[in-house]
Amino acid sequence: MTATDPALTALAQSWCALSLLHGRIEAHIERALQAGHDLSAREYSLLDVLSRQHDGDGGHLQMKQVADAVVLSQSATTRLVTRLEDRGLLERYLCPTDRRGIYTNVTEAGLELLEAAQPTNDAALREALDEAAKNPELAPLVRVVENLKAPVPA
Repeated sequence: MTATDPALTALAQSWCALSLLHGRIEAHIERALQAGHDLSAREYSLLDVLSRQHDGDGGHLQMKQVADAVVLSQSATTRLVTRLEDRGLLERYLCPTDRRGIYTNVTEAGLELLEAAQPTNDAALREALDEAAKNPELAPLVRVVENLKAPVPA
């Protein structure tokens, strides 16, 4: 295959459309969360991921797992955790069974903010998808997103 191969060109165009859809959705959610809750989309995602933790085996996520879940490097995730900790939305503590491990939990204030921001996030997502569905190039991707089934936790 060469760079001018029609299959590669179509693949590149599809990737550009997917990237465009993602960017539009993220920007719309970002504006809504910032305006309504002084919260970035990444901060919202981090609070959401950490709020799903539980005590017991496999209940707490390692920083790499958190970084993967919010699609950031480990160092960027650490900075994000620190910012939210400074705002009183997260707290860190040592793992009781392994003093090298550090857990991060959402505080009561963080849970309250997450609960208040969830309808804003959901509405902004719906609005962004509805707007994107008007674009013939993005409409098929919107349908795919709308029809995806979330994995059921084990």
